[in-house]
Amino acid sequence: MKMIINIPENSDFSIHNIPFGIFSTADRSPRAGVAIGELILDLAALAELDVFEFNTAVFEKDTLNDFISLGKQITKKVRKDIQVWLQDDNSILAGKPELFVKQVEAEMHMPVTIGDYTDFYSSIEHATNVGKMFRDPENALLPNWKHIPVGYHGRASSIVVSGVPVHRPKGQTIPNDSKQPVFGPSQRVDFELEMGFITGKNTKLGESISTEEADNYIFGLVLLNDWSARDIQKWEYVPLGPFLAKNFASHISPWIVTLEALEPFKVSGPEQKPEVLPYLKYQGEKNYDIHLEVGITPEQSEEQTVCRSNFKYMYWNMEQQLAHHTVNGCNINVGDLYGSGTISGKDEKSYGSMLELAWMGTKPVKMKDGTERKFINDGDTVTMRGFAEKDGKRVGFGEVSAKILPAK
Repeated sequence: MKMIINIPENSDFSIHNIPFGIFSTADRSPRAGVAIGELILDLAALAELDVFEFNTAVFEKDTLNDFISLGKQITKKVRKDIQVWLQDDNSILAGKPELFVKQVEAEMHMPVTIGDYTDFYSSIEHATNVGKMFRDPENALLPNWKHIPVGYHGRASSIVVSGVPVHRPKGQTIPNDSKQPVFGPSQRVDFELEMGFITGKNTKLGESISTEEADNYIFGLVLLNDWSARDIQKWEYVPLGPFLAKNFASHISPWIVTLEALEPFKVSGPEQKPEVLPYLKYQGEKNYDIHLEVGITPEQSEEQTVCRSNFKYMYWNMEQQLAHHTVNGCNINVGDLYGSGTISGKDEKSYGSMLELAWMGTKPVKMKDGTERKFINDGDTVTMRGFAEKDGKRVGFGEVSAKILPAK
């Protein structure tokens, strides 16, 4: 395949991808761009060449919400046009280096303004592992788990883009063999390997979205590290669920990979038994074969890969999650974020959290510098990566990475 720019082999940002994000440079204010190889195509600069038939002021905004709001008929055409232009020596992009900037010279920003955030709990392996640790190993799943995509509403204001460091959270914890809580920094900060989808259409209060319609409402996906403070969570989550243990920070990757780019990587999900209620039934392949991995880099040391998992393991798919979320008439908005829940596989190396990988601290994970981790230490950087690959096509997400700083 001939290209007008060089795209390195095995790049996450191949011609088959064309993900959207918000970037800035020393001389370009935050604006919309597309990742292609090691470059960013400046959509605001491209729009000045009068190649689009819509109000291109959306590309000059510091979030993608207004662009996404134009609808898939337009956003899909923009992606397709760019793919064609990148392969045409005589296209509008050819011989115009001023339309591109190097990714290494750009700062990435939050791609959307997130109004609402929902986190699901949809990996049966993860839910079973946690149930074994904290409840009856013989009855690890709660009675409702195979009937509804369990979820909770999270805090949108503390979701930040990859690269923003986060301070260790503080809160109440309950020491072992004590009846009185203590206050202080969490000693059990954990990552959660997740993927998030972003909605691209609004609904009105009272409306529902069926599993059949759901794809029309999902614009694209990002990597999501939904941090947890396990010791704070243990004390506070009964009876209503997590609060301070989860709202101190979540990180997303900066590039939104469209649902259309992921179409070739659809696979069947796990068999759902017992049979789900009619509004959760769906047709076709709705899971995605996306390879995921997590690395921990201690300060002044090398990265150690601690987890290799896959998005295809999810018991509940995105269409079911969105259908369940709205079945009661809950309205959604453009830019809302929905977390998959921790993505764990069937073997120990595919578990998507330190809680599972180190099994509540009983099986410490070794780092390359000889140290061990039960949870995340101050100075550690956690990096998540993801990509799909099939028949010579590779579509990736780049990475979401963040460092844990000491508590303030």
